[in-house]
Amino acid sequence: MTSNDFFERIGSHFHNQLPFVAYRKPNQDNLSARLQSNDNLHFTEDFTEKGFVFSPFDDAEKTVLIPSDSSEVISLANLNLESHTEPVEVQMHINSATTDSKKNHISLIKKGVEAIKKSELKKVVLSRQETVNLSDANPLTIFKNILNAYKSAFVYCWYHPKVGLWLGATPETLIKIEGNRFSIMALAGTQDYKGGLDVVWQPKEKQEQQFVTDFIIDNLKPSVESFKVSDVETVKAGNLIHLKTMISAQLKSKTSLKQVIGALHPTPAVCGLPKLPAKQFILKQEDYNREFYTGFLGELNLEITKAPRSGRRNIENRAYAVTKNSTQLYVNLRCMQLKNKQAIIYVGGGITESSCAESEWEETVSKSLVIKSILP
Repeated sequence: MTSNDFFERIGSHFHNQLPFVAYRKPNQDNLSARLQSNDNLHFTEDFTEKGFVFSPFDDAEKTVLIPSDSSEVISLANLNLESHTEPVEVQMHINSATTDSKKNHISLIKKGVEAIKKSELKKVVLSRQETVNLSDANPLTIFKNILNAYKSAFVYCWYHPKVGLWLGATPETLIKIEGNRFSIMALAGTQDYKGGLDVVWQPKEKQEQQFVTDFIIDNLKPSVESFKVSDVETVKAGNLIHLKTMISAQLKSKTSLKQVIGALHPTPAVCGLPKLPAKQFILKQEDYNREFYTGFLGELNLEITKAPRSGRRNIENRAYAVTKNSTQLYVNLRCMQLKNKQAIIYVGGGITESSCAESEWEETVSKSLVIKSILP
């Protein structure tokens, strides 16, 4: 299948108002799409289904499913699009956040800091949205721009006529499971990228990262045999850098995927600690509905076949290939929703007792550029 064929199929599906998702995994050249054959709205019941899931921030809400059994899968190998350059309007976008928006978000952050000082809260993640008018509202144009700009992110375009149209380039994995082995990413702390990864991290950022790591380990302890935790490293995502820790383990035989997701989502990286009071604070104090921002999305229970490594003298080993269920879910960050020829951008940051409201505002401005830089 050629690149033109691939995007024509997606464009036709969108024109016919049929659900689809197109995506590329981090650091890969292959592009995949799942095209649902009807406009039925499906939800997961217990995460034993097969397909592609799109889940909101509020875990009390239902997770949307594009089921494998009613979808066609198409793929494009070695995606090669024209090189992307940042539009000249980036500086205009930087200044587009209104005075009221800044004032409101700083007020929200101060409420968060005050709540942390007066309650059991240790951290709360607070966010806002911005609306940008589009000169070209074709989602595939924007999707191609994101694909070109963010090679190391999970890049997607998701559409359901009864739900909405979302695109994004998220740097954060929620969880990857093959068989009973899983890995999960703890990502927190943010700085602007200034040409190198050898930077100084402040105690607030290190603490924020440790909160996420400890939360994952503490909440998954009943479900796993043992943990392996990597060293903390600095990683680049678009025009930002973050602190990252990788955690891997083996799930106990009776542990369900629903149990694992329930223990993790929403993580401290997008909600706060303790989880329940942080979530309640967000739902009460943020003046908008996050919907699918800071939710998760990805492949659910798809079959993969892996053969043992073998040389020419040991070709018979290929007969011992193993088929396993694979789930790869990503946190929905650096994302936008398209509505009425406008892009709704979602950005936020982790607030702790030592947070400076002005600095936290500036962090959201930096994060908004990750998406704004590719808008037409």
